Amino acid sequence: MTEKYIKSAFTMLELIFVIIVVGILVSIALPRMDRDTRQEAAENILSDINHARHMALTDYIRSDNGKWQKGYWRIEFGKCANSDNYYEAVGADKRDHDGALDQDEAAIDPANGRLMWTWNNDPACNIGGNTNVTSGRIFLTKKYGIKNIVGCNNKKYIGFDHMGRTFVGFRGDANNNPLFVGYQANTCTFTFTMSNDETFQIFIEPDTGYAEIIYD
Repeated sequence: MTEKYIKSAFTMLELIFVIIVVGILVSIALPRMDRDTRQEAAENILSDINHARHMALTDYIRSDNGKWQKGYWRIEFGKCANSDNYYEAVGADKRDHDGALDQDEAAIDPANGRLMWTWNNDPACNIGGNTNVTSGRIFLTKKYGIKNIVGCNNKKYIGFDHMGRTFVGFRGDANNNPLFVGYQANTCTFTFTMSNDETFQIFIEPDTGYAEIIYD
């Protein structure tokens, strides 16, 4: 007995229908990809804020040094000197208390063991970083497309003491200032603008350092 095989193929109408369906799915997926980039940026920055706070809670920095408040664990945001690229850095100015966050004062990214540090004149900053040394997540424009950051009380950084309380303004000379200068009595707000002009904010509560994301 001879078996018969019937060949089947798409008709032109079916092919057109498949193309239309694929086009609809792509049009739905592309806006979602933009939202995911914003969400990824917000969640990673929130995680880094919480990392700075966690380090502060486990590292009591009070000392006899008159500039001890400069040693608060902090997260700071800046722009590279020769480009419009924004970055972040996490660490504590504990070694020399000069107000600047140096490479050997930086935190280590727990996700990959690399430094959470750069600075505005670092050549790596302008090209998006040397990921053999520096964690790629800190280059906010390169990785996420963040094009602008508005800080808390016009400061693009925030620090935490050993109780998790929030501070700004402590990077200056604290010798002649009262203890706990820069304590924030109100909620601190950072606003981030993406390349597509979408924004998100991160609110940080003063007494606890608790942070949350707010989308527009």
